[in-house]
Amino acid sequence: MVDSLRVFAGNAHPRLAEQICAYLGVDRGEAEVGAFPDGEIRVKINENVRGCDTFIVQPTGAPAENLVELLVMIDALRRASARRVTAVLPYFGYARQDRKDQPRVPISSKLVANLITTAGAERVLTMDLHSSQIQGFFDIPLDHIFAAPVLIEYFQSKEIPNLTVVAPDVGSLKMARAYSKRLNASLALVDKRRTRVDDTEVMNLIGEVEGRNVVIFDDVISTGRTIARAAVELKKRGATSIRVGVTHGGFAPVAQEILGEAPIEEVVVTDSLPPKSMDLGGKLQTLTVSRLLGEAIRRIHEERSLSSLFV
Repeated sequence: MVDSLRVFAGNAHPRLAEQICAYLGVDRGEAEVGAFPDGEIRVKINENVRGCDTFIVQPTGAPAENLVELLVMIDALRRASARRVTAVLPYFGYARQDRKDQPRVPISSKLVANLITTAGAERVLTMDLHSSQIQGFFDIPLDHIFAAPVLIEYFQSKEIPNLTVVAPDVGSLKMARAYSKRLNASLALVDKRRTRVDDTEVMNLIGEVEGRNVVIFDDVISTGRTIARAAVELKKRGATSIRVGVTHGGFAPVAQEILGEAPIEEVVVTDSLPPKSMDLGGKLQTLTVSRLLGEAIRRIHEERSLSSLFV
């Protein structure tokens, strides 16, 4: 059965794909993923995949070429008679517009779900969606896994005393509660109001952080303004130390300055996105999710449960 497993990758994050293949004990699938002279995406599968269970590892964040590569690779594998094509999205891009909360805006995440389905994917494996409702945008099976085991193992190993888990907003409260339970920590919530698409204003703090060591958990970090502002407020309220645990490190260029100046001891992210060159004065730590994704791929291939990974 292992002989029918094939793992391919585009150019978005080949290193993660190589690590996943190493965990699974398989060679990375042979495919040419490049461009024609005019810049259009060109894909060619260089091995026989007829009847194979194929997986494409490709985060779909910016630039848009990452998404287009994924769609063209799905089509290529489907036309090569692969038995099943699974899109493995360590990071599901275009997820932040997941509802029509303003006039004349798109629901981009639904559009991307339609594109992946229409291209010919028969299953999707993704991690820490920005909003759980995105699962319902797909008309094909979707496995939604979490980086929590990787982050929890890291913070447990540090044996931080007097620990409090802080949710940076109401939307992440359920996730923060799960982290606090696993880490045997207390829970607090930052009540905020968004003033711009990439900025927020801290309004209130629910819970006690004075004399506590704080960890802020979130799904994605971009400019870092939200977390930096929360850290300043937590420090004012008497927090002893502040750390950050985030699944997707989608750092914008301004994040280096913002996070570098924030009263944060450590920023921990996973390699769901390619690590970026960031100088945070030793604050940045990157953990790999290759084993977690590799095990999920193995279980999908063998038709076994994924939920037991998170018990």
